[in-house]
Amino acid sequence: MKKKEENAIIYGRHPVLDAIRAGRSIDKVMFHRGTRGEFEKEMRAVCREYDIPLQYTPKERFQKWTNGNHQGVIAFLSIIDYYKLEDLIPVLYEKKDTPLIVVLDGVTDVRNFGAIARTAECAGAHALVIPRKGAARINADAMKTSAGALTHIPVCRENSLNTAVELLQMSGIQVFASDLKGKKQLQELDLTGPTAIVMGAEDEGVSHSILHKSERFIIPQKGKTDSYNVSVATGMILYEVMRQRR
Repeated sequence: MKKKEENAIIYGRHPVLDAIRAGRSIDKVMFHRGTRGEFEKEMRAVCREYDIPLQYTPKERFQKWTNGNHQGVIAFLSIIDYYKLEDLIPVLYEKKDTPLIVVLDGVTDVRNFGAIARTAECAGAHALVIPRKGAARINADAMKTSAGALTHIPVCRENSLNTAVELLQMSGIQVFASDLKGKKQLQELDLTGPTAIVMGAEDEGVSHSILHKSERFIIPQKGKTDSYNVSVATGMILYEVMRQRR
């Protein structure tokens, strides 16, 4: 996986559509808020077809991205290529690897995301899974914080994390979710088999729908602080996976 040009954009109606249909890896598309008509319908349909986030934003914000004739639409090129979880899992089994997947639910802080990517790659995780919406943008800051790990570890961007968790489980991968109300402690888990770890945002944690599908656990702590930083917590969990799998 090669690193691409950072913060590159494409603007203008035909260039953006052509780039999407040509298979360019697009991080997201920004559209003038309030725009209506056939092109807006076409753009919505194309973004939906290619699983690209489409966001509507005030016209004034476009000036900070480009002074060119953007025609009300800008596409941000991804620094990395995204993978599909359904394609990745069979490859891991074919290689006789024991899958280790990190699922990030609502982690939007770029530096936390980059730090998690760095730790995950060092610990031998096979992929990160993020939602199509509500995830940290993989930009130059994320790449820098990851110390280049994002050029080595696959990132799967999925429409629904609930569906992704169900796919993992149907593929024989046990799913554990870090939760302050978990009854089991980290060291009590058997992490030697195919495993996925779900980590939530620091303020809200893992969403209830995913907690309901997963086996909950807690990382032991003694201090008065509410919880560990999410990137630190991920590191502790992945170290325990490495320890058990040795």
